[in-house]
Amino acid sequence: MTLQTALKKNNSHYHHGNLRQTLLSAATHMIAEKGIESLSLRKLAEKVGVSRTAAYHYFKDKNDLLCAIAANGFRRWQQSLDQLSSNQLPDRQKFEQYILGYMAFATSNPEEYELMFGRCIWKQSKCTNELQDISHSTFQRQVEMIEYWQSIGLVVGDNPVRSAQIIWGTLHGIAKLFIDGVYADVGRAEEIVISALPMFIAPKV
Repeated sequence: MTLQTALKKNNSHYHHGNLRQTLLSAATHMIAEKGIESLSLRKLAEKVGVSRTAAYHYFKDKNDLLCAIAANGFRRWQQSLDQLSSNQLPDRQKFEQYILGYMAFATSNPEEYELMFGRCIWKQSKCTNELQDISHSTFQRQVEMIEYWQSIGLVVGDNPVRSAQIIWGTLHGIAKLFIDGVYADVGRAEEIVISALPMFIAPKV
């Protein structure tokens, strides 16, 4: 969906108090097109067609806006995890879809992913309470999934927190290699993470 289409879709909802989400959607499109550095509240307000005051009503500064974009990313990823947990796939396929889904999310939304996990926010300790809460909640959801997979003997290890950290660290490292251009062919991301599965799957499964 283009930025123009997204704005048209949301314009009719301004009077219902949906301007914050419209601003977030537009900002996400803007950083995807031109990068994080190009985003400002002034440019965002102009793009959406509202006053700068209206934008500042929802976001006190650029950092607040970036944290809100990152929080939205975590919500989308958590929704994907919830959908995966509720489907009827065999457990091994669910785990594979978890691995593949993470990589697809990261490589398809590189600028948003950089905000979710990059130094732009975390290194400078500029994380808002909203972002802290949803990021911790999302990681805990992953820990619960790993704990279940370990309980049925699918995933190696007996410490779900450490295992979740190691699996996430592995996926994050691979994703960054593609996002940063070290690996140029994003189409190979799925092949690489599938090759990593034996590191996590218990041999007897």
